[in-house]
Amino acid sequence: MFDENKAKRAVDFFEKYLTHTKSKWARKPFLLELEWQKKLISDIFGTVTEDGNRQYQKVYVEIPKKNGKSEIAAGIALKLLLADGEQGGQIFSAAADRQQASLVFDVAAQMVRNSYELNKRCKILDSQKRIICYSNNSFYHVLASDVENKHGFDTTGVIFDELHTQPNRKLYDVLTDGAGDARDQPLFFFITTAGFDRNSICWEVHQYAVENDRRRLINDPAYNPTFYSMIFSLPEEEDWEDPENWKKVNPSIGTTIKMKGLEDAYREAKENPAKQNNFRRLRLNQWTQQENRIIPMDKWDLCAGEPIDELELLGRSCYSGLDLALTGDITALVHWFPPDDWENGTHIILPRFWIAQNTMEKHIKKDHVPYDVWSMPELGYMKTCPGDMMDYDWVLACLEEDMKKFDIKQLGFDDWGSARLIGQIQEIRNDEDFLVMIRQGFKSLQNPFSEFLRLITKGKIRHGGNPVLRWMADNTVAATNPAGGIKPDKSKARNRIDGIVAAIMALSRAQVNSESKSCGIEIW
Repeated sequence: MFDENKAKRAVDFFEKYLTHTKSKWARKPFLLELEWQKKLISDIFGTVTEDGNRQYQKVYVEIPKKNGKSEIAAGIALKLLLADGEQGGQIFSAAADRQQASLVFDVAAQMVRNSYELNKRCKILDSQKRIICYSNNSFYHVLASDVENKHGFDTTGVIFDELHTQPNRKLYDVLTDGAGDARDQPLFFFITTAGFDRNSICWEVHQYAVENDRRRLINDPAYNPTFYSMIFSLPEEEDWEDPENWKKVNPSIGTTIKMKGLEDAYREAKENPAKQNNFRRLRLNQWTQQENRIIPMDKWDLCAGEPIDELELLGRSCYSGLDLALTGDITALVHWFPPDDWENGTHIILPRFWIAQNTMEKHIKKDHVPYDVWSMPELGYMKTCPGDMMDYDWVLACLEEDMKKFDIKQLGFDDWGSARLIGQIQEIRNDEDFLVMIRQGFKSLQNPFSEFLRLITKGKIRHGGNPVLRWMADNTVAATNPAGGIKPDKSKARNRIDGIVAAIMALSRAQVNSESKSCGIEIW
């Protein structure tokens, strides 16, 4: 049931004793003028059971960044510390690390300093990240990073910030499993933006929140009345580029969020696909597939076109990239056929893939993709070579055949483990301009990678729908440097991206030659 008086007292605590701490609102009263904030505080503290205690014990709030979540979380922590009727209360801040957990604490500490009434009742121990309230012998404390290995908490409340950053469920379990059993009305408050890891504790709680709310709406007996959720997220089927949809999921727009800020972030995301996932996840609160997944797969799929007919490629200039396998992994050779008119024509990609026959079954189980189907001769998406290791003679034979068939101007390669094969290619193609070693750093890859993404976004690529290359495109994530440069990141990709790396090396050679630069034997 709902207790109007308790809800009003909670709202009054915020508006009478708390202040904002940042920007132009600093030291101004924390008036709950935003509908979502007032509803949240009223629902949490005003919804009670028959004995008068709080009904909600776990509260999950998922909201885009910049909507004032740190301030609302800090206010809840202080409400639990100072005005919850609890003696010897223990309130904790937790997050992925102590620095993140300290963000809410620091806001709360500043709120105390800004208030004469609160400051005289509390002592702030900055070095310990602790606030003590002497009148009720309670404290609010930031947990250390090793707390997941400890047990025995007698918890009044937990403020858990950015749940999506948790690497596993250990800390969540330690702080929620039985930690508040000795208290009449413990409160576990989770506030976060959307994440990308669908094997995480945050995704688990997110899914539970969605399902529990569905049960509430249909009066399902399995509904958990102690769990409360408030999620601001744009459904995937709605247009993420529509400014009206931005307003739906950013309830603080016009106050802590300016429309111009969203527009600027959108323009960056539109111009740079590397930032699209971040915009959708952080600004629209959509769960994305990976943190830095870089290739927009809807655009990629639109670039499939008809299956590649190799006869149509005869006579066209071609540039190639070679990414060699380590032991039993995949080797990728990609041919890139640029159009005569770079901007208005269509670039065609023709990939070749190899895998060692004896390791294929192991890789099927590990990678969860049908290498056996892809390598069927009638499909021809990839080839197998006998044995446990990659036999580069098979790659050499294919390349030699392709060099007779296509007008391959240059071949870019990564020098990792390639000395013997490269020597053999040099013997076959006695041309000092043909082979170009391309190192896998930002200097070599950021320009062709950015161009690769631009061409995909503009629909200027045709790849024929090769499923192996599509799988690798979907796996591709980006590494960024402080200057804003990007490159494909094998170390963080959820699976193999060899074909994309080879394509980017091929494109780098096409770019250089389209600009009429002298190439020679060069190392990038």
